[in-house]
Amino acid sequence: MNNLFLDSDVIIDFLIDRKPFSQHAARIFSLIAYKKIKGYSSPLCFSNVYYVLSKYASHKTIISKLKELTELIRILQVDEKVILSALHSDFKDFEDAIQFFTALTYKNIDIIVTRNIKDFKKSALPVLTPETFLKTYEQTSGS
Repeated sequence: MNNLFLDSDVIIDFLIDRKPFSQHAARIFSLIAYKKIKGYSSPLCFSNVYYVLSKYASHKTIISKLKELTELIRILQVDEKVILSALHSDFKDFEDAIQFFTALTYKNIDIIVTRNIKDFKKSALPVLTPETFLKTYEQTSGS
């Protein structure tokens, strides 16, 4: 469980210190920074994050934060196959379908981490909240 696909909400929690969720998001990003786990996301997450952060900060500040984020996580590709899979899926939320199929395309992704687990009911990958992931990680790694 060391390769995480991070959904937009987790990234936003971390970047804007959205309480009370930022504590768990920050712990996950700390594990990524110390190379204990690997973080992945999609270009769609970057777009979502930019949109939400634009309500709180300037373009220059947001771009700076997103550049820093690229040093921590790997951005996975969204291609035609991902979009077609999402369009033909049973997911009720199209954006979450794109996130899921992006993560599924990369065979090394172990888990999707999101606070929005209800929209990932159709996921073939395990889906955990940041808090649940951290509890599981700490139990299995001894950290």
